[in-house]
Amino acid sequence: MSEHRLDLAGFAVETPDGSIGTVEQATYEAGSSYVVVDTGPWIFGGKLVLPAGIISRVDHDVRKIFVDRHKDEIKSAPAFTPDADTDGDYRDRLGTYYSKLHY
Repeated sequence: MSEHRLDLAGFAVETPDGSIGTVEQATYEAGSSYVVVDTGPWIFGGKLVLPAGIISRVDHDVRKIFVDRHKDEIKSAPAFTPDADTDGDYRDRLGTYYSKLHY
C-alpha cells in the first residue's frame, strides 16, 4: 500500500495570534517529523523548526498549516541550527521544550 504525502513546502504557517512564515521543508519520519519554517522578517530573516506534533490542522485549499502554539512560545524555542535535520541533540531539546508547553 502506498502512502500519499502532501508536500507542505510553500504553505503559510499560522499561530493563534498570526502568521509566522512559510514552510521551507517538511519531513515525514514516524515519531519525529517536523517542518522548517522560513520566518522572513518576523525573526529577522531567520528559520525555525516546528515539531509536527504542534500542527493542529492543515488547510489544503488555502495552503496553510495551523499550529497550537503562540508566537512568543515559538520565538522562545531553542534556536534553529543549520544541521537541525541531522542534529539529534537539538531535536531532543526542541521536543522537550514543546512537550513542556501543554495547556
